[in-house]
Amino acid sequence: MKLVFSIVLTLATTLAIAQEVKYPYQDATLDPEQRAEDLLGRLTLQQKVDLMNYTSPAIPELGIPQYNWWNEALHGSARNGLATVFPQAIGMAASWDDHLLLDVYDIASTEQRIKFNVARRGEGVKRYHGLTVWTPNINIFRDPRWGRGQETYGEDPYLTTVMGRAAVIGLQGPDTEKYDKLHACLKHFALHSGPEYERHVFNVEEVSWRDLNETYLYAFERLVKTTDVKEVMCAYNAYEGKPCCGSDKLLIKILREQWGYQGLVVTDCWAVRDFHSEGCHNIFPGDPASASAMSVRSGADLECGNSFPALVEAVNTGKIDEAELDRALRRVLKARFELGEMDPVEAVSWCSIPEGLLACDAHHDKALEMARESMTLLHNREKALPLRRDARYAVVGPNAADSLVMWGNYNGIPRKTITVLEGIISKVGADNVVYAKGCEIAPIASDEGQYSETEGNQHDEALSRASSGGAAGKFDLSMFDDVDAIIFVGGLSPKLEGEEMRVNFKGFKGGDRTSIELPETQREYIAALKQTGKPVIMVNLSGSAVALAPEVENCDAILQAWYGGQAGGQAVADVLFGDYNPAGRLPLTFYASDDDLPDFRDYDMPGHTYRYFKGKPLFSFGHGLSYSEFRYGKARLVDSVLRIPVTNVSDVDGEEVVQVYVKSLADPEGPVKSLRGFKRVAVKAGETVTVEIPMSEEDIDLFDPATGKMGASSGKYVIYYGGTSAEEGLKTLKIKI
Repeated sequence: MKLVFSIVLTLATTLAIAQEVKYPYQDATLDPEQRAEDLLGRLTLQQKVDLMNYTSPAIPELGIPQYNWWNEALHGSARNGLATVFPQAIGMAASWDDHLLLDVYDIASTEQRIKFNVARRGEGVKRYHGLTVWTPNINIFRDPRWGRGQETYGEDPYLTTVMGRAAVIGLQGPDTEKYDKLHACLKHFALHSGPEYERHVFNVEEVSWRDLNETYLYAFERLVKTTDVKEVMCAYNAYEGKPCCGSDKLLIKILREQWGYQGLVVTDCWAVRDFHSEGCHNIFPGDPASASAMSVRSGADLECGNSFPALVEAVNTGKIDEAELDRALRRVLKARFELGEMDPVEAVSWCSIPEGLLACDAHHDKALEMARESMTLLHNREKALPLRRDARYAVVGPNAADSLVMWGNYNGIPRKTITVLEGIISKVGADNVVYAKGCEIAPIASDEGQYSETEGNQHDEALSRASSGGAAGKFDLSMFDDVDAIIFVGGLSPKLEGEEMRVNFKGFKGGDRTSIELPETQREYIAALKQTGKPVIMVNLSGSAVALAPEVENCDAILQAWYGGQAGGQAVADVLFGDYNPAGRLPLTFYASDDDLPDFRDYDMPGHTYRYFKGKPLFSFGHGLSYSEFRYGKARLVDSVLRIPVTNVSDVDGEEVVQVYVKSLADPEGPVKSLRGFKRVAVKAGETVTVEIPMSEEDIDLFDPATGKMGASSGKYVIYYGGTSAEEGLKTLKIKI
């Protein structure tokens, strides 16, 4: 009976499609290139230009529906109401689990497809309803002050590549399907990592060929060559004096000619406007036609913005040939056919996804799984964690009861968000928890340029300001007399760090930070908590590294919880009380202080990230503690596979993130070491597992100063392996190629 029904349904679908075919571009049996070519020849100049804008209008006489290209799915379907909200991208990077990340983006693409299906049946595909999502952000988190670093997978090009690949595959769906599930977009191409407040004028004038290839273009090149990613977004900033969305070197010579990229290039939003606007790059003052012509001629195909409509004028005045528009529009039309966006719903399997999957319980469970895996235990003096359940706790801090802080930026709206306070209460009961906000997240800047404490209700009823001096003397600490330990939940906020923001707080500027130190309002309060003599546990919520040197002294344990998504509070509590053994690892360096940082505008890599930093970090890239203890045996390299014995020498089952770094002994000017392999593995108490990491010449893939290319040249190398990038935590193996 099922077979008969399937045959009938297939026949009905085929007939429905056949009945609607009037022109070759409407024939779904043709390939997307043929369909795009046919449609292109039927369009007027005005229609072509209209279709090269992110708000593409309907062309009823040709049966082309309206479509909006601007959509987001950074850590779940975003900016369009109800959706499952996963941890922010930097938190998911801390999982070092690309297999789980692929599951996350498969869910994100499912929910985004549901949004599209509903919109298509209703009022049309408006912004954030569509199938072309502008993620992942694979820029390198070069400097921890960059506010958008939370959107990335950290400071390492290799980790970014592996996680970015999982994101693209999860979003676009399996190759076995006729139509793509969604289209992913690699952004921002290239050399984009702050400052936010100068992004419309900033020019990366000089960067070494080595840094360009080994750091800034590394993930872009590998994902373009290995994933069939459908979109690349060019950046706001300039490179070598040309805006990136008008750089033929980046978009044509490198992206298309050297790497063979066949997909479309979309501009960042209103980036082309920067070409002709005062106070920006302004290379064509007041002339959007010339600006748009330059962008298309340099390799851009689709604009997010309002300058490309001037392409009609540009063609009519001879500033660009219509054939150059055709070249760009072919890629735009091909993408729409690849998605099935202009075909009958009966023909596209993705259109039958059940709407009940949107923000469903199974997706929440996956959000919890990812939140747990992202939890990174930085500090645990004398095994202060896990905490006892038969005790009484004070929960304080500006992020303890804040649900919005869990969402990060570029987010959806979950059915429910579990705060850290709620997570803790679920473990020990409301009767065993006393809560107070305690302090504000940061001091506000006054109009005179001085700084003062945030006005308003700074403290809960249980905490009042005292008039006497000194950190401890400012606070009434009597509320802590009858508790066994204090859990402080602070850090930063997506209200303070993010994309081109207007903030007026000390230590923050334009979405970036001017200091990586913990804001002084929190630092002062934690110092007061130390004076109680009670154990102090810090939970740090942030999208970037925070300098926590005083807090290491004043706190018995520090858990880095990122912006943990809708289930983040439960994941925090699971770790605090031992229901989950943490295994997250830092995807970026936590420096000891501002003194460790080079100039924010310096794009040369020496001094930046674990690969070139010569000082002593507070917490190294790859660092993360566990309730288990692991011991590494002697590794062996056999048949281009590194086999590493790892033993859990504790009585607690746990997970270890095995990390492999490589250094060429013939390259003293190169990185201290470079990540070239990792695997997150479960190891039961008392057991040994042998972890296998591919380590062929292709996997080593380092910059060769002699040739100016990436690859493994003949010579001697050191392989470092262990559970961190810190030298003292690694074993070594010398090899020769």
